[in-house]
Amino acid sequence: MSTQTSLQNSHLTALRQISVCLLFCILFSGIQCLHAQVDYSVDSLRVTDAEWSIDTLEGFYLKRYQFGEGALFCSAQHLCVIEIPARSHRKLALVCDSTLTELSTLARRSGAYAAVNGSFFDMDMGHPVCYLRINGETVGENTPAKDDSVRRKYYQYATLLLRNGRPTLALPDSSRVWEESLQDSNIMTAGPMLLRDGKAVPQRDDRTFVTRRHNRTALGIRPDGTTLLVVADGRFKHQAEGLTLPELQRIMRWLGCSEAINLDGGGSTTMYVHDQPADGVVNYPSDNHRHDHEGQRPVSNAILVM
Repeated sequence: MSTQTSLQNSHLTALRQISVCLLFCILFSGIQCLHAQVDYSVDSLRVTDAEWSIDTLEGFYLKRYQFGEGALFCSAQHLCVIEIPARSHRKLALVCDSTLTELSTLARRSGAYAAVNGSFFDMDMGHPVCYLRINGETVGENTPAKDDSVRRKYYQYATLLLRNGRPTLALPDSSRVWEESLQDSNIMTAGPMLLRDGKAVPQRDDRTFVTRRHNRTALGIRPDGTTLLVVADGRFKHQAEGLTLPELQRIMRWLGCSEAINLDGGGSTTMYVHDQPADGVVNYPSDNHRHDHEGQRPVSNAILVM
């Protein structure tokens, strides 16, 4: 056997050994990840013990945290939270425009101090596809499914009521017109409900809307009356991968909420805070496919902090 052949065989043997080692590492990491998905106590502590960036603003707090790759649910996540104490003079309001408009524009036009995107809407027609009543005027209805004109859709199974600017959550029945009987002046239906009476509301496991990771927006209420507006960025693999609905449920519970509703998400997910850099956009909207603050998707409606 020649010296050259011996060297080639040695190199092949070394490459095989390296490949086996790499495969073992990958499999071991995967097993660790699967275990972490089962033992959520690790993720819970990472959320509750995180050293959040906190801006103390007039009547509310803005909290942000970047979880690195693999740090939360074996993924990278970026969360933004507006926390409004129960004693705050700040109140919530709803807004809807006749044309799709960026959240930052809706908020500034309304004189809001902060805002998040609201409920679901038709991206082609521009109107809400969930029930929406603002200051006593109905501006959106629960659109029917193609094969069922009576019962509501999955994302219409939770309702936000604003009473004197304070949020209350309600579970509608299956009828599409349930909200019409309510006396409240400000009503926004979205969904599904995430938390009810401190417990996770069971979610369907046969819909990618539930099981796949997306940008998410949610509203939660703590037992003491504190209101949380939460956004989780998504569609950025190494910075913010988004959440499934069960993951969002856990986040809301770990943040102390006993009640929580899922709002419109995906490219609509946006949080605005007055006088912040980047035109007030504090998260990373994904509609421009770049990890920056420029990717706002024009939306139909929003929840405002006044």
